[in-house]
Amino acid sequence: MKKLLKRIWNDKRGNVLILTAAAMPMVIGAAGLATDTVQWTVTKRQLQRAADSAAFAGVYAEMQGQTVSNAVNTDLAHNNTTGLAIVGTPGITYPADTGTYSKAVRVELSVQRPLTFTALFLSEPITITAAGTAAIVPVGEYCVVSLENTGATGITATGSARLDLGCGMITNSTSLDAAVATGASTVDASPIAAVGGIDTEGNWGDDTTFLPFTVAQPDPFASVNPSPPTPCNGGSIRINSSGNVIGGGASPISTDSSGRHTFGPGCYSDIDIGAKAKFEPGIYYINGGDFDLGSQADLIATDGVTIVLTNISSSSTATIGNVDINAGAKYKIESPDSGTFKGIAIYQDRRATDTSSSSASSPNKINGHADAILEGALYFPSQQLTVNGTAGMNTACMQLVARRVYFSGTSDISNTCDSDSGASSFAGQHIRLVG
Repeated sequence: MKKLLKRIWNDKRGNVLILTAAAMPMVIGAAGLATDTVQWTVTKRQLQRAADSAAFAGVYAEMQGQTVSNAVNTDLAHNNTTGLAIVGTPGITYPADTGTYSKAVRVELSVQRPLTFTALFLSEPITITAAGTAAIVPVGEYCVVSLENTGATGITATGSARLDLGCGMITNSTSLDAAVATGASTVDASPIAAVGGIDTEGNWGDDTTFLPFTVAQPDPFASVNPSPPTPCNGGSIRINSSGNVIGGGASPISTDSSGRHTFGPGCYSDIDIGAKAKFEPGIYYINGGDFDLGSQADLIATDGVTIVLTNISSSSTATIGNVDINAGAKYKIESPDSGTFKGIAIYQDRRATDTSSSSASSPNKINGHADAILEGALYFPSQQLTVNGTAGMNTACMQLVARRVYFSGTSDISNTCDSDSGASSFAGQHIRLVG
């Protein structure tokens, strides 16, 4: 017996089989756990994507005055790719407490996933959870806002335009080319944002930040409404290129030794300046007519002047005039720093009819001059505004708010804002995941 045991003890045959059998449980366990980990990770990722998407949908719904919970559940019905039913009711919190951001929505989800290996040892499936929080985040300062909300391009820079705005541009256009910079243009403005897409291969500055598919920018002057005096009996302000006041219209308050005619605020049928003129501070309503500065115009309108293109008629189809500033015109227009039209240099009534497309053809044209100074917003919410600058044009804190903005021809526009100006740039917003 001792010899038999000794022979067995010293026998090396079959030891690998024994070792393999001993290690097999660990090998099987490791493979099983690896498989379960992959299943858990994939499900977790899919659930997280669903929670994030639902949180985004919730914020959009809250912004549009819709029911947040309905938007979240509708989104989950389309974007829950786990193939598993959500356990209970999705946890929806709004406004979620982020401590910083507004209109935050938090969505918490749970699913039960039976895992192949661990199911051998657990009586209940594994519960996997995910949570996403989205909110409106302030992003960028904009001095150009295009309110175009269709598939038309909202912002165009073309020709030899050279823009150094010192702030960003944003458009509500849903086009995949919502903002473009073509031709020989050079645009230094950041960020460039759009509800639709942006042609980032355009002539944008090297440090430009692009924000496509962003939140629509609200009309910054939506609450501003003109109230022209009635009756509007100021007549016309008309000065020809020889400096003569054309008869039948408004008479100047005074005329200085240089031939500069001074007028006061009020309601006029139209304004056509072809030589030297001065506007006293105040609001200049134009009843159905246009505001024109000829090639020989030399207008001083400082210390708080707003030109308002409107109509005393309450009809929705009332005629609203346009603006045409000739390339040779000299002008200095400074908006008020208080009151209804604070920060607005030129205001066009929203009833104006849009008759142009995204091209240089526009009923409203602002041509710059080396001696031109604009301080304040140019507001054309229903029509396109075409801007042509000239080398050295001083657009001191100029904001453009129009349906479409078109920079054309040979332009060289630099935009800066003084801290004490009544005008200011507009804060942008973007929806982002914040937790």
